[in-house]
Amino acid sequence: MTLKSKLMAAALASVIGVPAFAEEVKIGVPSWTGAQAIAHVLGEVVATRIGGSVEYVPGNNATIFQAMDQGEGDIDVHPDVWLPNQESFTKQYVDGAGTVTLSENPYQGNQGFCVSNDFAEANNITDITDLGRPDVAGLMDSDGDGKGEMWIGAPGWASANVNEVKVRDYGLLDFIEPVRAEEAVKTARIKDSIAKGEGYAFYCYEPHAVWYMFDVTMLTEPAFDPAKYVMVQPSDDADWYEKSMVASKDDLKEVQIAWSTSLADRSPAIAEFFANFELTADDVSSLAFEISAQGRDAAEVAKNWVNANSDRVDAMLGL
Repeated sequence: MTLKSKLMAAALASVIGVPAFAEEVKIGVPSWTGAQAIAHVLGEVVATRIGGSVEYVPGNNATIFQAMDQGEGDIDVHPDVWLPNQESFTKQYVDGAGTVTLSENPYQGNQGFCVSNDFAEANNITDITDLGRPDVAGLMDSDGDGKGEMWIGAPGWASANVNEVKVRDYGLLDFIEPVRAEEAVKTARIKDSIAKGEGYAFYCYEPHAVWYMFDVTMLTEPAFDPAKYVMVQPSDDADWYEKSMVASKDDLKEVQIAWSTSLADRSPAIAEFFANFELTADDVSSLAFEISAQGRDAAEVAKNWVNANSDRVDAMLGL
């Protein structure tokens, strides 16, 4: 029975008051806004277009993958798997055990460093090395210590460790102070620096709400080179900083959903929809902006997106 025929059966059943099939899913919800947005888009389609029941379960990557591996329905889907960032999980559960299925419809994730367009244009800043120019670094020095500040990520982020190594290996340490702080601090500093016409640089990535919040540009870096990208995380070695060497841009990421392989037997219509599900990086940036910058409820944002993109949703459902 195809997904289209299942949906037709569900529609007929709703008319005569008899349930055609029981479809249910528990969606894992990681902490970052993009994942929350995607989770609710998935849930909105399942609830309103497939007629299934949905439950949202907060969890980190390890918890969600372990639950999907068990295949008992405690958590059925991870909405935002970043590769190679989460490759240790996909190697174990997708490639190894085969208990988790990975989507074949990824969107691209891109990581780098940004400044405001006004700051870039006024000072001819296009490349990461421009931040090491004394005139530019001076304009980014808000505390008078002789170095410009650059936000490299929040405490505990693996990407912040990568960026700390990059600042060193790009030869910027004499001019730039790498700063770790919560993302809300970074967002407030971007807004303040633009309002005051000051210089500020920060770790940025897409998809992200920042692209809809401010007029910013990502600086160029040397092209990704695996020979120049050797990163050892603190969890692997106490001497991670000394043993790491990162002197090239991060490779582009592939980001997709993953779900418990057992879902195909338990809720086949939902599993088939997941296999067809596809968003773009711009979709996710826009959704994240509405949630994080506009303060809107994720469920409401997802509902509006599904209604506004009915043709795309129909295609995912094979209609």
